[in-house]
Parts: sequence; C-alpha cells; structure tokens
Amino acid sequence: MSQSNIFFDRKHIWHPYSSMVKPLPCYIIKSAKGVYLKLKHGSSIIDGMSSWWSTIHGYNHPILNNALKNQIKKMSHIMFGGITHPSAISLCRKLISLTPKKLDCVFLSDSGSVAIEVAIKMLIQYWRSLGQKRKLFLTIRDGYHGDTFAAMSISDPKNSIHRIYHNFLPKNLFAKSPISAFNKTWNSNDLISFKYLIEKNSSKIAGVILEPIVQGVGGMNFYHPNYLKKIKILCDYYHIPIVFDEIATGFGRTGKLFAFEHANVIPDILCLGKAITGGTITLAATLTSRKIANIISESKIGCFMHGPTYMANPLACAVANANIKMIQTNKWKIQVSNIEKQLCDSLLPLISHPRVIDARVLGAIGVIECSKLINIAMIQKFFVKKGVWIRPFKKLIYIVPPYIINSNQLKMLTDAISVALNNSAFFI
Repeated sequence: MSQSNIFFDRKHIWHPYSSMVKPLPCYIIKSAKGVYLKLKHGSSIIDGMSSWWSTIHGYNHPILNNALKNQIKKMSHIMFGGITHPSAISLCRKLISLTPKKLDCVFLSDSGSVAIEVAIKMLIQYWRSLGQKRKLFLTIRDGYHGDTFAAMSISDPKNSIHRIYHNFLPKNLFAKSPISAFNKTWNSNDLISFKYLIEKNSSKIAGVILEPIVQGVGGMNFYHPNYLKKIKILCDYYHIPIVFDEIATGFGRTGKLFAFEHANVIPDILCLGKAITGGTITLAATLTSRKIANIISESKIGCFMHGPTYMANPLACAVANANIKMIQTNKWKIQVSNIEKQLCDSLLPLISHPRVIDARVLGAIGVIECSKLINIAMIQKFFVKKGVWIRPFKKLIYIVPPYIINSNQLKMLTDAISVALNNSAFFI
C-alpha cells in the first residue's frame, strides 16, 4: 500500500472506538493465515485477539474457505422473506442440536448487537401479546451487550463506553455486579442488589439479560457460577424470561461449549455471534423457546416485527455450517484446555507485579488488570515489534487467541505482556 493510501486511511476512514482528529495508528495487513497476520513489509505478527473473539480456527482455514467457495457458485445472497434455502435450514438444525432442547426456534441476523436487539424486541412483544406493556430490563453493572441503541441501554450506563448516551437511552435496572470470582469462594451477599430490584419491579420487568460467567468489555470479569444459578431461580420464581448473551463466549471460549454450562442452567433466549462462522463473515442468531415464539406469533399482530436485509445470508450460513461441523469433532476441548493451562502458568504469577491489580484465566481467555490506564498507541507499537497483536483497553491487557495456537506462539504473546509491564511509558 502506498504512502498516499496510508494518509487517506488516517484522514478519511473511521476505525472502531477511534478519533478522526487523533486516530490510533493502524497497521496494514496484507494477508492472514493460521494465527499470523502478515504486515505490508512482509513480517508477520501472532494474533492474540482472534479478531475480537471470532477467528477460533485461525485465518484462511481451507474447510471454511471451501464452504464459501462452494456456496458462492450457487448464490451469495437471497432475501429470506418468503424464501428459504438449504444452508439456513442446515444451520438452524445444527444450532438446535447444539443448544438445550428448550431452545428450538431460531432467528438469524447479521451481527451480535442485532441479535441482542432481536431478543429485546421479542420480550417486549411477548409481554404485549400477554396484555402487558412491560419494557424494563434488569441486568448487572459492568456489562456490555453491543453498540446499537437497545443493546447500549442494557450495558452499564456509567462505567461503559456508552456513558455519553446515558440520558438519551431507555432507562433500565442495574444490579451490582457480583464480586465472587469464578474460582473463588461464593458469597451469597452478591445477590442482595439483584434480589431487591427483581422483587421491587417484578411486575414491570420484561426480561433479565446477562453475559453468563464472563463480562466482556465491561471489565473482563469472571463471576461465580452460583450467581447465575441463583439468578435463574429468581427469574423462574417471578416468571421473568432470562436472556444469555453468549456472543463472545459461545463455541468453546470458556472451556465449555457455552459459558452457561458452567452453572448448568438454561436460558429462555440465547444470543450467539462472533465465532459462529469461525471469524470469516458476519452472522448472529437469537434462539428462543417454543413458548415465547408461540405467544408472540399468536398475538393480534401475528408475527415478529423484525427482518434484516441480510438475514440468513447463504454465504454466512454455509460457512457457519462448516464451522460448527468442525466444532462438533470436539478438538477444541483439548486445544482450549491446553491454552488455559499455559495461560495459568504464564499469566497468573504476574499478579505479584507492582503494576498489576489482578491476573485471571478462564478457558482461552487471559486477563491482566493493571493499576493505571494503558497508553494504547505506545504499547501496541511495542507488541508489533515483538511480533504479536494484542489490543488492550482501559486498564486491561487481555488475550483471546485462536484455538489452533501452539505453545511457542502462545509463549510469545505472554512473554510480550510480561515485558511490557516493566515499561512505565506504557502506563498513564
């Protein structure tokens, strides 16, 4: 890419969570294969982010590529209104077979944030069909569910990246996030805030929405499975549907196929995305129970009022089918277990570092929480020089590597983090 194109990118193209006046530096990627991103000058860096949790089998995987090639020979896209196709039918069969029996109705969309919007609209329409105008949602602080408006309204309004929109968004209910960590002692006091809010507002709440076990952008917290179990009991008692946002954690990332399996509970609605296509093309799914689907469908309106243009895109469905077929071989279980062990050995000892508040690992997720904000531009430049791609945010350095990463490649990631902690210039 010429220097003029680099200048054009910097001047005219808006990148995620960045500024047009003082944008973060962008690194030009010519190609990608396996765990490597190839830079414009020919050197390669190891991807520690799986392109934001999605590319679990690595880049340019021949099975996934072939699925796309075979599908595009037939058709790349058709509308889903009044038309169906084999790739969508096959995908929905697979999703229903992978998830709890209760979840047997599938709505396909084109991004994780939209899958959340769909879930919210489903529950508003569900209660309207029952003759109740419920519109409040209950969740916990430090959560993140996407960047569209309804999704922002259930993300933490004060601590999240969306706080500037707080006064414009619908007002929802936020319980204190649990303090009991995943692998630590359970403290029942964690439930006090949630229990109070659900008891006080039980006749107004349309649904409870949670990221099960792992809170993502809100702070990369791993909370105790007992919390999820107790929340589900409360929801059942008050007959309030519960939505699990597994967009980041679904398909093996936490060591279970879905994070809610750690607590052995089942949601009423399940949202999936990111890794559903192995990181090749955008797709998401919202799965719901037959009960909710029927109540919506038997109302005066008679249908669910949502329909994205690229809903059930044949290319995305075809590659998702191939991806899930790979997942069903269960090779990921060994891969994620090996990653978890090595991350524990490499990252957990860093908790003694003077710049580290906490170090935590769950499945193929490793997190270092620092005591100060991180200078993203400077630390990323350092990481690239070290041959790795890691994208920190706020005070967190975290990695979610592709499952296919080997021990030497993973060591390069964790070594780079360890060395970076020693440089005061990377912290504000």
